[in-house]
Amino acid sequence: MNKELMEALDILEKEKEISKETLFEAIENSLLTACKNHFGKSDNVKVEIDRDTCDFLCYAEKEVVEEVEDPVLQLSLEQAQEIKSDAEIGDMLHVEIKSKEFGRIATQNAKNVILQKIREEERSVIYNQYFEKEKDIVTGIVQRYIGRNISINLGKADGILNESEQVRGENFGPTERIKVYILEVKNTPRGPRILVSRTHPELVKRLFEAEVTEIKDGTVEIMSIAREAGSRTKMAVRSNNPNVDAVGACVGLNGARVNSIVEELRGEKIDIINWDENPGNLIQNALSPAKIVAVFADPDEKTAKVVVPDYQLSLAIGKEGQNARLAARLTGYKIDIKSETQAKDAPGFRYEDYMDDYDEYDEDYDEEYEEEYEDSGIDGEENQDYEEEFSDEEYEVLEEDSEE
Repeated sequence: MNKELMEALDILEKEKEISKETLFEAIENSLLTACKNHFGKSDNVKVEIDRDTCDFLCYAEKEVVEEVEDPVLQLSLEQAQEIKSDAEIGDMLHVEIKSKEFGRIATQNAKNVILQKIREEERSVIYNQYFEKEKDIVTGIVQRYIGRNISINLGKADGILNESEQVRGENFGPTERIKVYILEVKNTPRGPRILVSRTHPELVKRLFEAEVTEIKDGTVEIMSIAREAGSRTKMAVRSNNPNVDAVGACVGLNGARVNSIVEELRGEKIDIINWDENPGNLIQNALSPAKIVAVFADPDEKTAKVVVPDYQLSLAIGKEGQNARLAARLTGYKIDIKSETQAKDAPGFRYEDYMDDYDEYDEDYDEEYEEEYEDSGIDGEENQDYEEEFSDEEYEVLEEDSEE
């Protein structure tokens, strides 16, 4: 048994995570390369390695001939009988090749083949390992600044935090541990190139998935997220279990869960709201903490007109329009906000604007069905009795349902 080779392969497999089979193939290829460099050709050379004992045999297949023209491919009858006493002309014999016979250059080339194969496999292993983590978060250690970019040690590879993916105002010191979102993993000749981010909205989402058990097991679902990195994030969540409060689960006891994420994001504010299938309710939640008087949403056009109290207008819009901007991204609606005073003279911001449409619709409805009643033979008195079946209060309820 070749114990030294076995120990070397075990160490490489453990440290580099390269399979032994790959290493055996690399050794076989290196011996073939050495034979080609030593003899000038290796077409008839075979290498066999015992996977259990690591003993290897390198031999050449040669034909027994009367007159040798190519000593690499042929051997004489006398030479053949020294190897096999009953050898005859035309037989194919396996002639062992001693690796000690290789020259210095052939040996060096064989070594380079093995090292090159190990490097390629190591890069492939690292690439596959981090490619699986693409679109996920990892913890890294800040190494150094490369211009305005930052090199992050992710373990077996380094990630690059470009200036465009850095949060304005965040400063990191060497050896500082931070969480980053893996944007992309590229396979290059020099090894995997890993691009990471601190500004991506998915970073916040992954942090909540890691911190909140209910999100991890699917009880609470993150429906939408909008972020302005370093300043504020809005996140809409819903619960798939009526007994679980989605917002409460994300906030945690005394805000413990959300506070740990805020700390990781260096003080970035996070608004968590309840998701609602009704666009009006969703927009109202998204504009919190501002109070809303009315919301007129158009699902087809993806637009919404919002009326707020006069004293709440600046709060609804937010500093430099941030609150309204994040609400629009979160809901996917183009939101137009006006105060009650402004809404009085603005078309589309009053209930009357929509009541007119209802009245026109109601008149068309009546004319259409009057004709049907006439064709069916129902006279005016029967019509009157039909209408009297509903009280004033019931009609108002029906009217409200029609408006909705």
